Formats: sequence, structure tokens, C-alpha cells
Amino acid sequence: MSEQLRVAVLGATGAVGKEILELLANRNFPLKHLKLLASAKSAGKTIEWSGETLKVEAVESGSFKDIDLVLASAGGSTSKAWADEIVAAGAVMIDNSSAFRMNPKVPLVVPEINPEAAANHQGIIANPNCTTILMGVAIYPLHQLQPIQRVVVSTYQSASGAGARAMEEVKLQAKAILQGKTPQPEILPYPLAFNLFPHNSALNDLGYCEEEMKMVNETRKIFNDPNLRVTATCVRVPVLRAHSEAINLEFAKPFGVEKARDLIAAAPGAKLVEDWGKNYFPMPIDATGQDDVLVGRIRQDISNPCGLELWLCGDQIRKGAALNAIQIAELLLEKNWLKGSLASTTA
Repeated sequence: MSEQLRVAVLGATGAVGKEILELLANRNFPLKHLKLLASAKSAGKTIEWSGETLKVEAVESGSFKDIDLVLASAGGSTSKAWADEIVAAGAVMIDNSSAFRMNPKVPLVVPEINPEAAANHQGIIANPNCTTILMGVAIYPLHQLQPIQRVVVSTYQSASGAGARAMEEVKLQAKAILQGKTPQPEILPYPLAFNLFPHNSALNDLGYCEEEMKMVNETRKIFNDPNLRVTATCVRVPVLRAHSEAINLEFAKPFGVEKARDLIAAAPGAKLVEDWGKNYFPMPIDATGQDDVLVGRIRQDISNPCGLELWLCGDQIRKGAALNAIQIAELLLEKNWLKGSLASTTA
């Protein structure tokens, strides 16, 4: 990656934006210029980055002039508002929001699964939902060998999925409860400390929430299998950072447990974590700050000879968002796909 890029981080002061900045430095991403963008209320703040003091600018018309790459993590409405201008300026936007994920003209990419999709971008590439990324990294190696027929997944999602303010809220609620006080929710709809509740995104007519349908629809798109049967139950749990998932996979014929372990252990982006003697398997506390998705407790489904069970934990802010976006950018550089087939594509 000899080419140096002029990069803008949109949403630089948020949890994912801060993680992006850390990873840009740690991975020695080839930067010619770095611009930090956020809302007007964050303008003027300074961020220490790689020995420099950088000032946050308010995003406005003209912000993307002379920018090659925009790493966006400021929410769907912001991404939609600036997408046309970003593409018109000749930049590529890798977007962490849900705004463009299901747009058929926009690639939805996990580099360990469908890197070739990134070549077909028209100025925008979508980063999948965090739970979808983590699950995909773990199960795609199995799908490659023997196509998965059905996925049943239950997620245990940390406060980090709702942002830095939600993480702080859980800490304050826990302190309040331990002091005998009543916890007050502001960011999340209900108290999360010492509690859990089904994911609070909007429900559809079938009773599935938006978060659950993201897993269904995004997995089908990434795996290029529109008929893949997927059902999800998403739950918010009192963990600060790193999501967990319990996954049941069904195949057309039995899938050997040892073969599954070997495939996951060798898979890029995954790490097998199993100590059956100590009953030690992936935990959020171990996954926090890690690039790899930790996978373990792989076992035969005793109710179905063609079924496998597995458990995973992965850092929602890192691989579930910031790292995946940067890996996409690195892929574009490595393959010389940065320009893709640029054309306006917000339709």
C-alpha cells in the first residue's frame, strides 16, 4: 500500500470514530492528510492523534473537497445527507450506518467473506451491522465447505452498541443501584445495569425488531444467498463492550465437530477459544480490544444430527464497526479498487 490517501473521519468524536482514529495509527494506514469532521456542537474540539493535535471541524458543504476516502460513523441521516456530495467530490465513503446496506447498488462487505464485492462500488461501500459481521466471520468458513441451510441466532449485545453515552449510563446506573438508589435511563429506554431486555429497535408486523431483521437480510446479501433461512433474537445485556452470540446451524447432512473446529481455527479474523476441562470459552471481557472474533463451545446439536451449536464474542466497536471499515479501505488500496466504477449511487 504505497499510495497515500487524504482521509476524512465523519463522526470523529463518537465511540466508533475514536476507534477508527486509533486503528489508523496502529495499523500505519498510509495517510497523506487526515481531517476530523463531526456535528457543529463538536466543532473546535481537539483530539490527540499520533503525536499531533487535530481540530474537529463541523461538516459542511465543501468539507470533502480534495478528500479520497471518507470513513463515516455519524449515523444514517448524516450519511444520507452528505453521500451525494462525497461521491461528487470523487471520494469513496465507507459507511458504518444502515443507510445504504440493502441498496442493491451498494456493496455490503466483510473482507474475510466477500472482498470481491468491494470492486463494484460506485462511490459508497456499506459496513454491515456489528452482529452480522461477527457471526459472518465465524460461520462463513463452514458455509464454504458445506452450505448452511438455516441459522438460529440469539445475541447478547453490550451497551457499546448504543454508543459511548450508553456505556457511561450503565456505569452510573450500576453505581446508583449499589447505593440503593433508583437507576435513571436516558439513552436506553430501560435500566440496563443488572438487567437485560430485548433490543429496543422498532418492531415489524411479525414481531421482529429492526436489529433482528438486519441480521437476516444482511447475512443473505453478504453470503449471496437470498434463500438462506435466518432467524434472530437480539437482546441488550449489561456488558460495557463486546457482543456475544449463541448460534445454531443446520446443514443438509451432518457436519463433523472436529472439522468445524479446524476450519474456524484456521479462518481469517476468527480465533478458536475452547478449554473444555476448565469450562472456559469466549467471554466479552476477553474479546474487548481484540481484532479477532473469539469462537468456541462448538458442539453437535443433540436435537438434530445435521446441526451444530457454537458461541462467539467479538468487540462490537472494533471488528463490528471500525476495524471492518479500515480493512475495507486497505482492501481497496491493495487491489487498486479505490476508484471502482464511480458514479452517483444514492438512488
